Amino acid sequence: MKIVVLVKQVPDSGSERSLRADDGTVDRASASNVINEMDEYAIEEALKIAEAQGGEVTLLTMGPDAATESIRKALSMGPDGAVHVTDDALHGSCALGTSKVLAAALRTLEFDLVLCGAESTDGRTQTMPHMLAERLGVPALTGARKLTVEGSTLTVERQTDEGYEVVQATGPAIVSVWDTINEPRYPSFKGIMAAKKKPIATKSLADLGVEAGEVGLAGATSKVLSSAKRPARSGGQKVEDSGNGGADLVAYLSAEKFV
Repeated sequence: MKIVVLVKQVPDSGSERSLRADDGTVDRASASNVINEMDEYAIEEALKIAEAQGGEVTLLTMGPDAATESIRKALSMGPDGAVHVTDDALHGSCALGTSKVLAAALRTLEFDLVLCGAESTDGRTQTMPHMLAERLGVPALTGARKLTVEGSTLTVERQTDEGYEVVQATGPAIVSVWDTINEPRYPSFKGIMAAKKKPIATKSLADLGVEAGEVGLAGATSKVLSSAKRPARSGGQKVEDSGNGGADLVAYLSAEKFV
């Protein structure tokens, strides 16, 4: 089985993140960048399937040259190789533009299954698997908490607020996963060393037959009009007990509609 896993480098959600003043895009150059957390679960699921049934796992990333660092870290978990789509014209691409590029890249690869995280921590749109499925004409099984592969039949337990739904499709298909599906492995020292020699194929927009004006800021369907930093936290109201503290506290809670 040939499996492709979509991997994205994102600013660490645990660190300070900001937007560039010139174009309103995420300032990735000054951020601490890491593998999108949800993608690690997709990588783990791909490796489990390949180990159980045999196959090849390829990573697919769209991002600047600096994303190579995250690709190597992802390869240390065990995938066989990677494809890195990088081009200066990609800067500022919206979700639609990104899906156009990734779909073009996927058409150059053979795959029985495409796995990805249910969302990215920088965009959080949860739309990419649907967009890719529409562009490629394949089924999308999204929000999986469990995936079963039997031949070309894919069965997913789709996580919902009320429980889960069972959805089934015939591959090739795109499956997005939540962090409830497995527990990603830690790279071993052997895996880290092996990742340095694994192939990373680099592709440009020209290689994929995508016009620069269709993606990036020039082709974006949305843009940031304005932004402001979150205001500093203000101090709370202090209620002191001078004999009527209880009544003052209840009055305050009532005014704030807590009681």
